[in-house]
Amino acid sequence: QVQLVESGGGLVRPGGSLRLSCEASGRTLELSATAWFRQAPGKEREGVSCISSSLDGAIYYADSVKGRFTISRDNVKNTVYLQMNSLKAEDTADYYCATGSHYFCDFSWTLGYGMDFWGKGTPVTVSS
Repeated sequence: QVQLVESGGGLVRPGGSLRLSCEASGRTLELSATAWFRQAPGKEREGVSCISSSLDGAIYYADSVKGRFTISRDNVKNTVYLQMNSLKAEDTADYYCATGSHYFCDFSWTLGYGMDFWGKGTPVTVSS
């Protein structure tokens, strides 16, 4: 059984930083594309970042977070991270990680394609 557990969310001031963690069990994240998504109240889910398996390690970011967020993976800990810097109020959302059976981030990964397993999310609030 695949389980993804997110952690690291919280309240932070604008301009601050947080690092989210997504720890997996039942699946080796090194062999799978894994992504972070977010959903703000009243808004649609948004793909934030995706990292392909170690076969090529390609990384993708939503335009809204490029230059501020960094996705990475620790294969020993079977954990994917999302380092979020220069946080803005509009980054406030519940953040979810997801993975599946694909080695690579699907062309439509932002829509959730290829993501079969989802965590329960961790809330991020950016406010002064």
